[in-house]
Amino acid sequence: MLALAAGVLTAVTACSGDAPPAPTRSAAAVTGAPSPSPAEPEVTREEAAQEFSDFILTDAGLRAESPYEGRLLQAQDLTTGGQWPLTQSAYLSTSFAPPRHRWGAPTLYVPRFPQGEPAPWFSVLVTRDERPTLLTFARSDHWRLSSAAELLPGQELPEIALDSGGYATVVAPDDKSVTISPQFMGPVHASVAETGKSGVTADLLAAGPHTTEVADQIADSRDKAKADGFSYDSIFSADNFPVYALRTANGGALIQYSLSRTTTTTTKTAEDDYISVPDQARWAIDSEVLRRSLRLVETHQYATAVPPLTAPAAAPVIAHDGALTRASGT
Repeated sequence: MLALAAGVLTAVTACSGDAPPAPTRSAAAVTGAPSPSPAEPEVTREEAAQEFSDFILTDAGLRAESPYEGRLLQAQDLTTGGQWPLTQSAYLSTSFAPPRHRWGAPTLYVPRFPQGEPAPWFSVLVTRDERPTLLTFARSDHWRLSSAAELLPGQELPEIALDSGGYATVVAPDDKSVTISPQFMGPVHASVAETGKSGVTADLLAAGPHTTEVADQIADSRDKAKADGFSYDSIFSADNFPVYALRTANGGALIQYSLSRTTTTTTKTAEDDYISVPDQARWAIDSEVLRRSLRLVETHQYATAVPPLTAPAAAPVIAHDGALTRASGT
């Protein structure tokens, strides 16, 4: 089942990187000198800590009450990946006054990227607004927040494998030592969220509110819409969102990724029927009802603990955050 599911899914963007190999015992013996220290990584733990501190200070300043709408452009420069549409909607849906976050002390997970790594990243587990949240920052021209997902009730972050220097290890996109390779994580989740227990990938992810229960809700909404004279569909997509994966102590992977969800409702007869615009979409659509169609786009970010292939099991989604990010209709 694992091989079949992996074979039928399309790859999505992922990140890669490996620790530099340590000198062998024989090499040290030849020189008669102790083994040299590993080269300093592309991103040090100290640098990551400073970047996180700078981010929360800048973010707090931008979220302070102010009539200056240009703050949204500045906030855009702080975010990337799935965080940009979520940040944009947070500003637009609150008249440019999103709530300010309260932060706790961070625990950093910094991969040991070799010098010259073009796209480094690191993760942070921190209490945000009194809820444990997993953040990931990525660097291109400068550092930006790419992902943020709150740990779900009853879930804990798996132990991350660390080397002697306290650095983490990245799991390659096509890694085959885990039950779901990082490059297939988004498509697998999208499939389960749409087809539920009947899909070919159903056994790969644990049942729950962000997997099989979503599929049940979509099926129920489709049936209700049909009975009321409407057509309804809801599709998940991995798009081109980045994927981040860290090796866990049990040989598995902690994979962070994003999905978009597009829900469309259409009337069959525009003369007599109408579609109610939900409250959460009123910031984007002025009308309370629409005559022909309603299109809602959500952005969701997740973290899933994927077991090693030596101990296969359904992978649980352990963290999530998401919101409506676009809405339109006629």
